[in-house]
Amino acid sequence: PSTTKPTAGEPLRQAATKPAARSAPSLISGDMKVKGSMVSEGEIQIDGSIEGDVKATALTVGDTGEISGEIVAETIVVRGKVKGHIRARKVQLASSAKVEGDITHSSLSIEANAVFEGQVKHSDDPLKTAPKPVSAMQTGS
Repeated sequence: PSTTKPTAGEPLRQAATKPAARSAPSLISGDMKVKGSMVSEGEIQIDGSIEGDVKATALTVGDTGEISGEIVAETIVVRGKVKGHIRARKVQLASSAKVEGDITHSSLSIEANAVFEGQVKHSDDPLKTAPKPVSAMQTGS
């Protein structure tokens, strides 16, 4: 009897400890608009519009994709528009990319004709480097 059916809590514990394994990325299609932050343990492809921060393991902003907010991932490929800070170990700006904001990276590639306005900062671990909020800097007084 114990081998036929796990208890109710067992699948939840297993799911929490297993790394996410997906055959395809989560997709925000071109006709979708999202307001709010998104977090994924896997890969996200955004072809729609996001107003908010996005955090994932891998992130692709498609040709029609637009993000207004900070994006954080191990790898980020931008083909569409991003307005906000980008933090990733590997960042690739395709020729169709339009980025307005700073990029913190370990590895950066920018194809010809990509539009980028902002500052670039190299970091050995860009995922640990977060800009300090103004309120945290003022707590000492």
